[in-house]
Amino acid sequence: MTSRRTFMGQSAAAASALAFPLVGGAQPKPIKVGVLHPVTGALAYSGQQCRMGALMAIEDINKAGGIKSLGGAKIEAMLGDAQSSPQAGTAEIEKMNEAGVSAVVGAFASAICLATTQAAAKYNLPHVVDVGVADQIVERGLKNTFRFGPGYKKCAEVAVSSLHVLNTAAGKPARTVMIVHEESLFGTGTANLLAKELPGYGYEVKEIIKHANPTRDFNNIALRIKQVNPDILIPANYYNEYALLVRTLQQQKITPKAIYSVLGGAASSYKFVKEFPEAANGIIDCNHWFNPKDKRSAELKKRVEAQGQFFSYEVFMTYTAMMLLADAIERAKSTDRAAIIDALASSKFANHIMPYGPTNFVNGQNMGAQPLMTQVHKGDIKVIVPRDYREIDPIFPLKG
Repeated sequence: MTSRRTFMGQSAAAASALAFPLVGGAQPKPIKVGVLHPVTGALAYSGQQCRMGALMAIEDINKAGGIKSLGGAKIEAMLGDAQSSPQAGTAEIEKMNEAGVSAVVGAFASAICLATTQAAAKYNLPHVVDVGVADQIVERGLKNTFRFGPGYKKCAEVAVSSLHVLNTAAGKPARTVMIVHEESLFGTGTANLLAKELPGYGYEVKEIIKHANPTRDFNNIALRIKQVNPDILIPANYYNEYALLVRTLQQQKITPKAIYSVLGGAASSYKFVKEFPEAANGIIDCNHWFNPKDKRSAELKKRVEAQGQFFSYEVFMTYTAMMLLADAIERAKSTDRAAIIDALASSKFANHIMPYGPTNFVNGQNMGAQPLMTQVHKGDIKVIVPRDYREIDPIFPLKG
């Protein structure tokens, strides 16, 4: 016959073992997650912003008790530098795999993400893409790859249809378009999609100009824009080139009816708006943006600014991508890569600051993801489209 004391002792021991196999009250083993971004090289600013977003998310997850289904296990970042090149990104994936990470979040640029997701697929290593917009990333049937944000096809469609609505409401003052884009997968892919979409809405694409990364002088391109004289200029570039292009136009007094960016590297950047308020004024951008009606967005923005940094799309996209991963690990109740992939694939993650609604992955793409249209107004960035998130009425065209 089992005494009450013995029975109680056995039950407590069994419950403890079931909950989490801790030895002598030790903390559960941390969960290693790769945080991979280009923190040196041409894309260093964006990569550093992404890394900050990831680390802030990890701090918040750990402060809130870690992964509760794994006994409060904390997430531990393994930092990687893709050095602004796909090859370096791939080498970092190899190191992370060797180190036994359970998943990777990154790697900002489309060309780098294309390489890192492929490298991670060899090891069935879950890879959450934070920003990379090239649709090829999720079109290769890689079961390990999940992109939380929208791809450039979605962004181009939203941008062109929104442009048509704004232009029609203004009496169709704009008919001609010129596209200036950076040379990599992101810029070239975006430009090709726009060139395909715009004629269907009655716009004539006068010229498409490609430039190198980095480009330190836009005088010749500005001169060409002046000659062609398009109603609308559409830039698709990373931060440095975007800022320099727009400043060059300002210096040369070239004023299209609208600068209408699609995934413009600086167009919806508080850094750009603060440093070059006149050049930035009135610019419209179709880009990744947070839900301005969610008070957590403002709280996160304050925290970033308290560190002397700008609240850029890289920060909140990577912050949310890490939160998505933590939610999947919580539901997987495991650090096993296959279990995490299954949990990501069935994700309905909705507790976030993006204007997406619940997550729904189809072939690795979150189908609910959407960009917002913003406009620089009075030294701030405000949402103009869609109406559900609108903060101000759009001003279009800027120049009559």
